[in-house]
Amino acid sequence: MNLHAYAPSENGASSIAFRSFNAQYPFFSRFGILVAGIRCTLGEIDAAYGSNLRKAIEGYQKAGGLNVTGVVDAPTWTALNADAAPILTPYTLLDTDVAGPFEAIPKKMADQAKMASLGYTSAAEALGEKFHVSPKLLIVLNPGKDFSRVGEEIAVPNIAAADPLPKAAKIIVDESNRTLTVVDANGKTVAQFPATTGSKYDPLPLGNWKVKGVARNPVFHYNPKLFWDASPGDTKTTIPPGPNNPVGVVWIDLSKEHYGIHGTPEPSRIGKTQSHGCIRLTNWDAAALAQSVAGGVDVLMQK
Repeated sequence: MNLHAYAPSENGASSIAFRSFNAQYPFFSRFGILVAGIRCTLGEIDAAYGSNLRKAIEGYQKAGGLNVTGVVDAPTWTALNADAAPILTPYTLLDTDVAGPFEAIPKKMADQAKMASLGYTSAAEALGEKFHVSPKLLIVLNPGKDFSRVGEEIAVPNIAAADPLPKAAKIIVDESNRTLTVVDANGKTVAQFPATTGSKYDPLPLGNWKVKGVARNPVFHYNPKLFWDASPGDTKTTIPPGPNNPVGVVWIDLSKEHYGIHGTPEPSRIGKTQSHGCIRLTNWDAAALAQSVAGGVDVLMQK
């Protein structure tokens, strides 16, 4: 993508945001948006150089036959700039973006179980998830903008809808690199996502497994006996669906009992924290993966 190809209206919100973006954040933020468009994602776009960005760079370089350095060297930048699409794009808020309802999510499972659904807590959170960006960065990109007003024009990362992933033949979960890789029937890597992969209490179940099925917008059956960090006095309960459900918007069931690949209510923590043994992705990456897999797909979990 050409970093200077962005040309919104002279007085538009996006023009202001783009100048601010260039002035305040280094090039790796823009690289994050570029990579997010080619399914070598870094999770949540947050304008920070961290481990997820490094892994995305490495994945992009490997997929493109470039020298794998983990940094954006000249050949990598040249390859990225072959795409001249804009980095940010204007977006006008719709009724559905601001309608809500937006509600705080209680911490206790028993209280969550009383809610009708675990939806978004704010319009900024909903828009952040829609455009794969940190709500805090989205606000910084749009100073003075009202996220509750229908018709408000804001600047958002240009993550134009990509074609669905090809059908997956194999999923590889790498514990050391905290990534999930999708491989097609020809052995070609078609996507790489940052992932949270177990903990010392609930380690990743290494070995070969199978996908059993996919549930979208699932409920979550909470059993405190399966959680080392359950609160004293917790009892079994069912948590209603929604993007802030503990497993997010997708559950991909695995042949290992109680284990799955799923979304998360906390995209900023993907690849950086621990899980209860399952494989966590951002909600948008989990949704993309769910379109690609079916029962019987091989899953390799490795160190």
